[in-house]
Amino acid sequence: MGKIIFLDVDGTLVDYENRLPESAVKAVRRARENGHRVYICTGRSKAEVYSELWDIGLDGMIGGNGSYVEDRGHVVMHQLITLDQCRRIVDWLHERKLEFYLESNNGLFASEEFAVKAEPAVKEYRRRKGKEDADKATVATVFPEMIYGGELYRDDLNKVSYLLGSYQDFLDTKEQFPDLENGTWGGAGEIALFGDLGVKGITKGNAISHLLEYLGAKREDTIAFGDAKVDIPMLEYCQVGVAMGNGGPEIKAMADFVTEAVEEDGLYHAFVRLGLIQG
Repeated sequence: MGKIIFLDVDGTLVDYENRLPESAVKAVRRARENGHRVYICTGRSKAEVYSELWDIGLDGMIGGNGSYVEDRGHVVMHQLITLDQCRRIVDWLHERKLEFYLESNNGLFASEEFAVKAEPAVKEYRRRKGKEDADKATVATVFPEMIYGGELYRDDLNKVSYLLGSYQDFLDTKEQFPDLENGTWGGAGEIALFGDLGVKGITKGNAISHLLEYLGAKREDTIAFGDAKVDIPMLEYCQVGVAMGNGGPEIKAMADFVTEAVEEDGLYHAFVRLGLIQG
């Protein structure tokens, strides 16, 4: 077995407009031809990993920021939010009048008014990523497979994302759910746009350790690529951690090196630099 490579998806494998560079496809395929394994390691649930990504040729995935691990079609680990926890979350968010969506391998299930109330946050998220067409963004374009009117009390959840009215909503939710992993995204600290809830103790790094144990592989043979704060545990855990040029300052500061941005063929250049493929 060669190296074991872990790629975040949004902002790493694809750009923030969900465009997949041909150079990234070439890099992954050549690396696998050279005997290396390649996994995506993402906050997305399996329902959000569309055929375009699988068609690259992947050995598997880590999803839900570490709650789900799959190797060549075999489920290695899947830790879920319980039905009781889901009921409590849904009831709490309804009571707070916070719109949300439930992230499952079976789909993304939105609250009643998410499509309308989340639109300003979606536009602002894209604006912060420097996208010129941010004002044209809608929930439908960013989440094309979102399901409305589905069952919200579920036993198949990896995590839950909810729209923040203020940072206090996150602080109150964190206090309300000490039995779950609490985080934010869409901005650092008090400018965050969304909160999220997941299985306690789950991180991308923890999930990688489970996969390595299953494979009988060594940590010394791992390489991770990411662009955001949530990717830091993955880069810390792996032998080599690479930050994308479009990444945030925190991950760039702790990475072993910084490659070019997604749009500048960052993955391809880093694969060459690491000797995974020839340029």
